[in-house]
Amino acid sequence: MKTTGGRAGILYLMILGFFAGLGVFLYGFVLDGGSWAMQPFNKYASGNSQLTTAGDVLDRKGVVLAKSENGKRVYSSDETIRRSMLHAVGDTNGYISTGVQYRFRTEIGGYNPITGLTSPTGKKQGSDISLTLSSELSKTAYNKLGNRNGAVAMYNYKTGEMLVMVSKPDFDPGNVPKDIDTNAKYNGAYLNKVLSASYTPGSIFKVITTAAAIENLSDWDTRTFQCKGSVTINGNKITCDGVHGTVNVKQALAKSCNVAFAQLAVELGEDKMTAEANTMGFNRSFSVDGVDTSKSKYEVKGAEKQALAWSGIGQHTDMTNPYHMMLLMGAIANNGTPTQPYFIQQVKNSLGMTQQQGKTQLGTALVNSSTAQTLQQLMRFNVTSDYGDDMFPGMSVCAKTGTAEVGGGKKPNGWMIGFSSDPKTPYAFAVVVEEGNYGRTSAGPIAKAIMTQAKKLAL
Repeated sequence: MKTTGGRAGILYLMILGFFAGLGVFLYGFVLDGGSWAMQPFNKYASGNSQLTTAGDVLDRKGVVLAKSENGKRVYSSDETIRRSMLHAVGDTNGYISTGVQYRFRTEIGGYNPITGLTSPTGKKQGSDISLTLSSELSKTAYNKLGNRNGAVAMYNYKTGEMLVMVSKPDFDPGNVPKDIDTNAKYNGAYLNKVLSASYTPGSIFKVITTAAAIENLSDWDTRTFQCKGSVTINGNKITCDGVHGTVNVKQALAKSCNVAFAQLAVELGEDKMTAEANTMGFNRSFSVDGVDTSKSKYEVKGAEKQALAWSGIGQHTDMTNPYHMMLLMGAIANNGTPTQPYFIQQVKNSLGMTQQQGKTQLGTALVNSSTAQTLQQLMRFNVTSDYGDDMFPGMSVCAKTGTAEVGGGKKPNGWMIGFSSDPKTPYAFAVVVEEGNYGRTSAGPIAKAIMTQAKKLAL
C-alpha cells in the first residue's frame, strides 16, 4: 500500500509539473509568441511569410522606405535611399539588429496567435512605423560620403528628432549581394556605426579637455602657451601640426594646438580629466528607442605623463561613439542638458491605433550650464576664426574638427562635430570619415551639406 501511495504521489507531482510547465509555455506564447515567430533564424516556422504582410516603414514626410507587396518585402525605388536608410530600416533577414524591421519585428510583422504570420485575406496586418529621419537628408549624407566608410548623425536638439543616421559600408537591401559574407568590402555592413561603433576621436576630444580646464583652472582664460611645433613631456616628444607661437586656450582650441592641450591634460591630472570625461558621457552607454549605443571610452588610470598628454588631445586609448558626440553637441547647445534623441516617430497598428508615439523629453545633464555657455563661445570662435562662416552660411555654427591617428598604416580618420546656435536651425551633428585625413576637408563638406539642406527644408 505504501508503495502504491508513493507511486501515486510521484504521478500527481508529474501531472502538476506538466500543467505548471504548460501554463508557463502558454503565458510565454501569448506574451512573446510574435517575437518567437519573427526571429531571423526561425525560417522553418515562418517559411517565406516573414514580413510578407508586414506594415510599412516611412520617413518623416511619409516617403515609403519598405513595404510588403505581392508576398514580398520591397524597398524604395531609389537605390540611394535604400542604401542610406539601410541601417535605420534594417534588412529583410533581420541581420541588422538596430533596424526597425528587427527591433519592432513583432509589431511590424502583424503576428497574432490564431493565424500566425499569415493573413487570411492576404492584406497587410502589421503595424506601420514612421521615422523622424529624412530620406532626403540621408541621401545627401550618403552621396557626400562617396566611396568612403564612416558615420553621419544629426538631430534637432530642441525636439529630439533624429534627422540623419547614415552608416557605411552598406549594401542594397533590395538586391543583397551574393558575396556579402565573403567579400571584404562588406565587412561591417550589418553594423550601424552611428550607434554601435567607436572611433579614436583625435582633436574633437579637446572640447572635453577644455571643459576640464574651465572648471578646474581659475586662470584658464588668461594663461598662454608657447608652441614651437612640439613639446617634450616625460622624455617623450608630443608633436603639433604647426608652429602656433603664443596662444591662449581660446586660440589653441581654434588652431587645434596639441602642445597646449597636452600640457593642460598633464596639469589637470588623471582624476580631474577622468571626472570631466565621465560627466560628459564617457565610459557609459546611452539608449535610443531601445537600442544601447557603444561606449565612448576614456581610461588613463596609472598612465604615464606622456600618455596622459596624448589622451588630452584625443589619442592614447581614447574612443568615441558618433551618437554620443552628437548628443554632447546637443547638450552644449542646450546649456548643458540635452533633449533625448529619438528616431521612432510613431507606431500605428493595422486598425489605425497608435501603439507608440515619439515625444520631446530632456535627458541627463552632460555639461555644467556655465561651462556649456563658455564652450558655445569658444566653438563659435573656431568657425569664425578658422573654418570660416561661409561653410555654414546664416546658421551661427559652433564646431570642432578632428584628425585622429589610427595606426596600422591607415590614414587618419576625419571628424567634425558641432551645432547651430541659431534658434531657427537647432541642429547638432557628428560626422566621421574613415581614413578621411583632415576633418575639415573630409567631414566638413558633409556637415556643411546636411546642415545647409536641413535649413532649406526647415525640418
